[in-house]
Amino acid sequence: MLNLASSRVVAVVNLASGGSDTQSPDRIRAIFEEVGLANCDVVSVGPEALDAALSDAVAHADVVAVLGGDGTIRSAAAKCGTADKLLIPLPGGTMNMLPHALYGDRVWEAALKDTLADPIIQGVSGGRAGSELFFCAAVLGAPTLWADAREALRHLDVIEAAKRSATAIRRSHDKPLAYQFDDLAQGSAEAVAVICPLVSRGLADDEPCLEAAAIEPQTAAGLFRLAFHAVFEDWRQDPSVCLGKITRIRVVGHGRVPLILDGEKTRLGRIVNIKFVPQAFRALVPAATPACDVAT
Repeated sequence: MLNLASSRVVAVVNLASGGSDTQSPDRIRAIFEEVGLANCDVVSVGPEALDAALSDAVAHADVVAVLGGDGTIRSAAAKCGTADKLLIPLPGGTMNMLPHALYGDRVWEAALKDTLADPIIQGVSGGRAGSELFFCAAVLGAPTLWADAREALRHLDVIEAAKRSATAIRRSHDKPLAYQFDDLAQGSAEAVAVICPLVSRGLADDEPCLEAAAIEPQTAAGLFRLAFHAVFEDWRQDPSVCLGKITRIRVVGHGRVPLILDGEKTRLGRIVNIKFVPQAFRALVPAATPACDVAT
C-alpha cells in the first residue's frame, strides 16, 4: 500500500464541466480530511484559467487529482506524464473514458475515496498523434463527424442533426483515408480507429502495442451496420474491419483529417502519424479496482 501521508496532493476542479458544481471543491476537501491528508489543496477554476492551474498543480504537487471532462483529463494526464507526477483523474464530463477505464462505474466521490484509502500505482501506456497524447482511443475520419450530429441531438435540434448526419455520410465516401499499419498492411478506408491497451478487448493490459482498425464500409448501410455492432456486438467480427497490432500508424487524408482523441475533437493536419507510447503517465487507483467495460 502506498503511503500518501508525506505527499503533497493538489486537486483541480474544472467548474465548467458537467459533473462538477460549486459544492465539489468542499466535498473534495472533506474527503481529504476524512482520509487524514494534511498537505493538500483544492483549486477550482473556469476554462480560461484551467491550463495554468493544471501546470501549477503539476509543478508543486506529488499527486494531482483532477475533476473535469475528457479534454481536461487528457491534458492533465499529458502534463503529469511529462513531469512524472501521479494522477487521479475523476469523472466530471460526458464520456469519462479514462476515469471509467481506471475506476469502473464509480462516481467521482467514490473513486477519490477508494483511491486515497488504498492506493496503488498503475502505469498507463497510450498513443501519440502528432504532438497530442491519448490514452484510450483515437478515431480518424468520417465517424468523428457523427459527433456533430450527436451533439445536435443532445440539444434536441433534429433538423440540424439530420443535416450533419447527411454531411458525415457524404464526406465519408467522397474522401477516403490512406493508411499504413507498421509494415503489416496498407490501403484506403473510410475511417481508422486506434485503441490503447488500457481499454482494448483485443490486447493484454501490458501488451507493448496499439490495436488499429481500418473501417471500410462501402455504403451508408455499412456505416450504420458498424455502429450497430459497436453498441450491441463485437465489432471486430464485422467484415468491413481490417485489424492489426501495431506500434506506428500513418493516416493521410485529402484534407485535414477529422480526429477524436479520448472523446474530444482535435485538429491536426492532412497527415497524422501515430505511435505507441509505452509509459504515458502513472495513475493512482484503488488496490481493488472493479472490472469495467469500455466498449472498444
